[in-house]
Amino acid sequence: MNYSFLFKFFITGLCLTALGIYSIQSGFLDVTDITRLLPSGTRRLQFSKQRLYDRNIGPFPSKNRSSCSCKGCILNAQHVPADELEGLQKRRSEEYRQYQLRMGTKMESLILAQPNSPLQYPIQGFVVAPLAKSVIPGLALHAQERRLYKVSLSVDKGVLSVEDLLDGDQVEGQGQSNLTISSSSRTHLNDLLSRVTYTSTIYHVKTKDLVNFSFEDYEAIFPIAIKRPSVPVLYDPGTDVNSQVTITTKTFLRYDELNILLKSIRQFYPKIKIIIADDSLEPQNVTGYNLEHYIMPPAQGWFAGRNLAISQVTTKYVLWVDDDYIFNNNTRIESFVEIMEKVPELDVVGGAVERNQFFFRLQYDEGDEEEGGCLRRFQRRKMQLVPGLNNCIFVDGVVNYFLARTDAVRRVGFDPFLKRVAHTEFFLDGLGDLLIASCKGLSVGHQKKRKQSNYRRFRFPGRKDGKNKLAHHYFKNYLKCIRY
Repeated sequence: MNYSFLFKFFITGLCLTALGIYSIQSGFLDVTDITRLLPSGTRRLQFSKQRLYDRNIGPFPSKNRSSCSCKGCILNAQHVPADELEGLQKRRSEEYRQYQLRMGTKMESLILAQPNSPLQYPIQGFVVAPLAKSVIPGLALHAQERRLYKVSLSVDKGVLSVEDLLDGDQVEGQGQSNLTISSSSRTHLNDLLSRVTYTSTIYHVKTKDLVNFSFEDYEAIFPIAIKRPSVPVLYDPGTDVNSQVTITTKTFLRYDELNILLKSIRQFYPKIKIIIADDSLEPQNVTGYNLEHYIMPPAQGWFAGRNLAISQVTTKYVLWVDDDYIFNNNTRIESFVEIMEKVPELDVVGGAVERNQFFFRLQYDEGDEEEGGCLRRFQRRKMQLVPGLNNCIFVDGVVNYFLARTDAVRRVGFDPFLKRVAHTEFFLDGLGDLLIASCKGLSVGHQKKRKQSNYRRFRFPGRKDGKNKLAHHYFKNYLKCIRY
């Protein structure tokens, strides 16, 4: 046998292999082009230089935000006076930056996990109090036998330690942000890992840190939630609907309608508490059993009155009604309460005014960070049925006849800037925070409309009010455009 030939063949193959690797790493050869040389039946095999060489597991931005479409909409910025726009945009950008910091949106990140990793670590649910020491649960290494096992951990907002160290334990960086643990025994190493603690060094009531955990070529990243525990705020529901629900309404120049509403409520619920917010130009005296009538400065507006009324509620639930509604045999507050008690996650349940079960869905695109988002409202669009309740559907907004958890409504609040036409805006502000349903079989009557020229003069806004409203959304909600 010609061993010289075999040796030369081996050396030649080795050189070609080395040359190929060098060409790929240098960018002279794109491995994705190799698929053109494969038989047609195997061309589905795709090679990616990034997959071969990029071992980065994060953290990455959780979203790739890009400009959203405002087709068919007028840009909100066009409703801002031209001489004010530049200064307003600067303030808007800075407020949005601060909002992201407060709400923790910058903490949202994408983290990948390497396949077949020998590292064990907590992926969710590890919560620590700020400035307090806590053992990191579940840290372990499951590797093949080696002469030496060495792992490293690092953090940004705290320090790491190993509890109860003994002489001979190989730990470097005790009480620092970078910790290295070594041992010739995997069992001993895992014992040390089971005693690793984390202590945050930056005080914050709600933030997070990321732990980098590595062994040889393997790396993992996992989050630590740093959070102060919240104190529960509970409402005693009592024994009946009178201790569970407060009825609230806002009135303006419509005392005839208001008195009809009050009379109908007392016909079916003689003892339930009623709260009225009144910003009429010439207030009249409204009295009655278990009734509170709050007089506001004249013409303060729809949402300012709602805020006042809600602020005085002491019951678990609040039922909102307009001052021209009328209770009838189909108005059963108890049915609202049963639904809310059956599904504690619900924040708002809407019914129907006469046969109008008005509800809608909001489509929101965050857009890019400079321009802002795009929002559209779609009437009678739903998400899905509420589990266990065939007559209820998840939505984003409901009619002005709804039962809500008092603490949830207060959490969102009603923007007093909106004085006249304002409804969708409450649900817009609560998008992503309030869980809302619209249910059949929950209705209230509506009184016949009367001619009230003075009321109508205030009720319907002019073009200037509409422009100011859109300019308000441009800044407050960081919306590039909005379409109802």
